[in-house]
Amino acid sequence: MRVSTEFSKNANHYESYNTIQNQVIEKLLSCLKEKPHYILDLGCGSGALCRKVDWKYEHFVGVDFAPGMLELHPKSKKIEAIYGDFNDINLFENLATYKFDYLFSASALQWAEDLEGVFKNIRSLNLPLSLAIFTSGTFKTLNETAGLTPLLRSKKEIKTLQKRYFDAEFEVVKYKLAFDDVREMFRYIKKSGVSGSRNLLSFKQMKELMKNYPLNYLEFEVAFIKSR
Repeated sequence: MRVSTEFSKNANHYESYNTIQNQVIEKLLSCLKEKPHYILDLGCGSGALCRKVDWKYEHFVGVDFAPGMLELHPKSKKIEAIYGDFNDINLFENLATYKFDYLFSASALQWAEDLEGVFKNIRSLNLPLSLAIFTSGTFKTLNETAGLTPLLRSKKEIKTLQKRYFDAEFEVVKYKLAFDDVREMFRYIKKSGVSGSRNLLSFKQMKELMKNYPLNYLEFEVAFIKSR
């Protein structure tokens, strides 16, 4: 199953399960020095960032590759939600025809097939930006307990690529999300889409993981990249 299909499949549940993603968005917006009027949101999902923008703007464009998410995105004369895959250079050729004064991407670019290529294409737009990318430190203990290789890139790899393409500040923030029980925790993983469509464990292995997982919370690690 493609990642886009996984997000579309769980689109109707996503708003109820994106607690950490909302905290990430709040941090991105709180660090702004000026309020942009022509906004691009790469990997916009169902529109969480758009809903949290509390100032007047001229045009907001949200881009996502999950049709189920785009159906839930706010739309108006000033808001445009378009289908597009940030792994596709044709998207950036299209975006270059728009007027933007700021680029956001919150909790999406960790799914880039070629992050360096995506960074290169983002740089071609020549926009100030704020990015938030989940790292391999996300689900660290869960992966170690299950013997799984981390699905995401390390903060070191992301920082190396960031320095190559952007004059930006780099910050890593760790979050924890607590649960009443392990079953609820695994329900969150499934419904939030953060598993990235990966299902490598058998039913027996999943039961063992639920039995042996030593924490009552999940770990998240996010790399923030912000233009200087």
